[in-house]
Amino acid sequence: MQEAEIVMLEESFREVAAVRDDAAELFYERLFVNDPSLRVMFASADMKDQGRKLMAALSFVVTSLRRLDTVVPALQTLAVKHVGYGVRDEHYATVGKALIETLSLFFAHRFTLEHRRVWTMAYGTVADVMMAAAAAHSEPVRQASAS
Repeated sequence: MQEAEIVMLEESFREVAAVRDDAAELFYERLFVNDPSLRVMFASADMKDQGRKLMAALSFVVTSLRRLDTVVPALQTLAVKHVGYGVRDEHYATVGKALIETLSLFFAHRFTLEHRRVWTMAYGTVADVMMAAAAAHSEPVRQASAS
C-alpha cells in the first residue's frame, strides 16, 4: 500500500475507533442482514465482547500496515481458529460487504470512492491471507480422510 492510502485508513479508523461499540454493533447488524444464517455462529457469544474483539483486530491490522509481515502470522492463526467456528471462504465476502456498509453508513457522504477503494483493498488483503491459511490448514485434513 502507498503511504497516502495507509494514512487514509489510519485517519478514518481513528474516527471509527472513537465510537467502537456503536461501530461494532452496526457491523454485526449489517453482517446478519447480509447473511442471517451467520447469526448461529454467534448464538452463545457476548456480542459486546465480540465487538471489542472485532475492533481490536481491526486496530491491530490498521496500525500494522507499514509492517504487514507482523500481521500475517496473527491473521493465519485467527483464520485457523475461524475454521473451527465453521467459517467458510464465502463468509469472507459477506464480512467485507458488512465492513464497507458499516463504514459507508458511519461516514455518509465523507466515505468517498477513494475510501471505499482503499478499505476494500485492505480488507481483500486480510481476507486473502486468512482464506489461504484456512485452506492450508484444511488440506492435511482432506488428505488424511482420503487415505
